[in-house]
Amino acid sequence: MHPKENPNSDLAYQKAILGSVSRTFALTIPLLPPEIEVVVGNTYLLCRIVDTIEDAAELNPAEKQNLSKLFLEATLGTIPVASFVSPCLDALRGYSNIDELDLIAHTPTVLRILHTFPDRDRTAISRCVSIMSDGMSHFHSRQTQEGLRDLAEFEEYCYVVAGVVGELLTNIFSHYSPEFAKRIQGHEQLAIAFGQALQMTNILKDSPADRARGVSWKPAQMSQVELLKIAYEKLQDSMSYIILLPENEIGMRRFCFLAFGLAVMTLEKIASRKEFSNQSEVKLSRNSVWIFYAFTKIATGNELLMKSFFYAASKQLRKLSAKNT
Repeated sequence: MHPKENPNSDLAYQKAILGSVSRTFALTIPLLPPEIEVVVGNTYLLCRIVDTIEDAAELNPAEKQNLSKLFLEATLGTIPVASFVSPCLDALRGYSNIDELDLIAHTPTVLRILHTFPDRDRTAISRCVSIMSDGMSHFHSRQTQEGLRDLAEFEEYCYVVAGVVGELLTNIFSHYSPEFAKRIQGHEQLAIAFGQALQMTNILKDSPADRARGVSWKPAQMSQVELLKIAYEKLQDSMSYIILLPENEIGMRRFCFLAFGLAVMTLEKIASRKEFSNQSEVKLSRNSVWIFYAFTKIATGNELLMKSFFYAASKQLRKLSAKNT
């Protein structure tokens, strides 16, 4: 790998690998205005590297902590990037996801792109990656079959893996849109809820697979219904967050509304069954994803249409919330 690679080929790699490591984000990130698309795409890849370390079942908590620490130091520039890449690829020799291994091998490319951003974006990204990396390291050693201690610990986990991404998006959006920067003042909590709602959806959706691995990220002693109720409240905050984005910022709105809508439809599927033993039972069909994708084109500029979708697509969630208040 040459230290001085062509910036265009770096960006081409970023775009290509994004499509390989995430179907959903490969769909949503290109909706953003071009100058933000690059920043958010890059951040997603950095978070994905942290996530890959977290997901590697063959590593023990101490190894995960060490690799997370090396990655953070490489990102912050305190150690050469090779000091992270070599031990990480070595530790993940048996890892089955080839695209994620390729991403780790290309950490230098991802960091080169990061260094082309304005200082304020770089600072915001470094903060996000630091909180996520330290937070996941803290939770590596807390993985149990019973789940997290209580609701507070669950919310803390959802904050370090996703709420902090909501804060970062708000930062980047605010740098880009002074109008949004004004509107979000005093409502920053909504950005955290937006990230947490997406994470809670993932935790609920992935719980059978996690259980099979002998871990649970759900709070112990809390029922599925109670969790769905909390997720629904976070979705209501997420809707308020999206509406604060200026009406003319269609790209930013579509990006958020698409992720939000897919979460609503997934949680609704989970809410309409007592239990499910396989993620495929609650996975959205490609068809429903594409139909919703098309709908976002029409709906995003119209607050009433967005709210109507939310109301119509969350019948079961509303019922559960009403029943258990």
